[in-house]
Amino acid sequence: MKPLIIANWKCNPKTRKDAEELFNKVKNGVKNTQKAEIVIAPPFVWLPILRGMTLAAQDCAWEECGPYTGEVSPQMLEGFGVKYVIIGHSERRIHFKETDEMINKKLKAILKAGLRPVLCIGEKKGENAKTIVSGQIETDLKDIAEKDLEKVIIAYEPIWAISTNEGEICSPEQAKAMLNFIRTKFNHRIIYGGSVDSKIVNGYLKVGFEGVLVGGASLRPDEFIKLIKNV
Repeated sequence: MKPLIIANWKCNPKTRKDAEELFNKVKNGVKNTQKAEIVIAPPFVWLPILRGMTLAAQDCAWEECGPYTGEVSPQMLEGFGVKYVIIGHSERRIHFKETDEMINKKLKAILKAGLRPVLCIGEKKGENAKTIVSGQIETDLKDIAEKDLEKVIIAYEPIWAISTNEGEICSPEQAKAMLNFIRTKFNHRIIYGGSVDSKIVNGYLKVGFEGVLVGGASLRPDEFIKLIKNV
């Protein structure tokens, strides 16, 4: 199985022109690369204009439609060629107060729509990583049938290692300890996120992660292309 490399653009870039330029530069830079499955997760508004690479959404609602102002459902995303949906990202949990119960409902809705959820889990600095992650897995995956669990991708993102936060480095060796722990709870695809760049990406893959979720580095096309080619 090829490594899964997901570019999370977050709330970037500001203009359509910039989004198209970033996307096209990456697409042209990796068009002959067969080393990995590459996925771009732009803001919702850019999804309709980006073509030629696999797309992911950064979030979704848990309802198909209805009186939910500002929400976007998995069924709507499917129409734009979206294959993956990121849920439970630490920024959603922290800034928008998303709970594990809410994330569980979103995960079920994503699976019902035939899309693949990328479930982000991870601890803040000073928290007991195993306790936090265990609780997240238990609640986020509650009542998910075994046949559907294999469609779920877990992204382990220690919050303290995300560059927009404290930005400390979680070494591949540190991350491996949590990978092994997560595998006692979830034995399907697990990727790593948390300040991943071209220099360190292979370290995470070598310890057993099956891909990476890339934040800041994915907005620098030359760096992101280099990351992919280094795999």
